[in-house]
Amino acid sequence: MKKKVIIGLIILMVLAFGVYRYIYQSHRDISSEEADYEVTVSSLNNEFKQSDSLTLNKYRNKTINFRGKVSSIDAANKSIVIDEKMNAIFTDSIPKRIQLNQTVTVKGRFIDYDDLLEEFKMDQVSTSK
Repeated sequence: MKKKVIIGLIILMVLAFGVYRYIYQSHRDISSEEADYEVTVSSLNNEFKQSDSLTLNKYRNKTINFRGKVSSIDAANKSIVIDEKMNAIFTDSIPKRIQLNQTVTVKGRFIDYDDLLEEFKMDQVSTSK
């Protein structure tokens, strides 16, 4: 009987350790990852119009280089809008070299599409090298 209790406790400890490791995984460093895709906001928008669910499955949670013109800058929230469609939230502050109406290439993690605002969202943005 003691043997079964000890084996049960060992199994329980191994499972608890596995769950702990799964929940507390290390975070991704998007700025050091290689981009999975390089697209413009307009090409992403065209893909999305053809098949929104396939496009979301293709790009969601992927590291992507986006190229487009800066439409607005919100330094307080560390975000810019590219081509009036892509809301990009920087990890750190927005680099000083980014100006309105400038064409930029940024790298970040694509999150989702906001139906209400008709806007794409990405976070962990950094300037692409």
